[in-house]
Amino acid sequence: MRSILTILVFAGFCQCASAGEVTSVYTDLVTEKNCLTYAEAGKDDGDWAELACAGYLGYPVLLSYGDARESVFFGFPPEDMTTTWESFSGFNSSGTKVEWRVEKTGNVSTPFAAIHRRSVSISGEDAEKQADVLVVAKVAQMEGRQGCTVALIAGASPNANEEARKIADEKARSFACGKDKRITVGDVPAFGRVDN
Repeated sequence: MRSILTILVFAGFCQCASAGEVTSVYTDLVTEKNCLTYAEAGKDDGDWAELACAGYLGYPVLLSYGDARESVFFGFPPEDMTTTWESFSGFNSSGTKVEWRVEKTGNVSTPFAAIHRRSVSISGEDAEKQADVLVVAKVAQMEGRQGCTVALIAGASPNANEEARKIADEKARSFACGKDKRITVGDVPAFGRVDN
């Protein structure tokens, strides 16, 4: 009898300790409406800006712009307020929607990944040619403050959205920024990371 009770208690504990329900929540990323510019180029200082944008449940979105390229950071940046520049080599711009992958356990909702569409200029004969890429990012938490790009998925890939969610759910939480190799799916334009 004692062993059956022990098994039931242990089974109940395992069920309570398991991961919560994962869902998607969508927010807007329209710089004119959802962002505040807190630093920008002065006269004869080039073309750059730093923006803080509304995210999800107090998790900010930091957008850095320079030379027609954007780097987007999701969540809480490191204490010294420097972030890592991650962007495509080609001119690029951010989509207007962010899909947050959120884990809900009890009354606590924690966004752990963000999926964001980017439009990237393709160099070649047709200067107007664009490639759509889904960027899967690890959301930086208040404690660890580690956020980065986990995966790049070509928009033309079959089931790109489902693939992005699968990678986000399976890889984002444990992904070690600056150490683990970024995942690419399909023909993705050149992308790089520069640590400040």
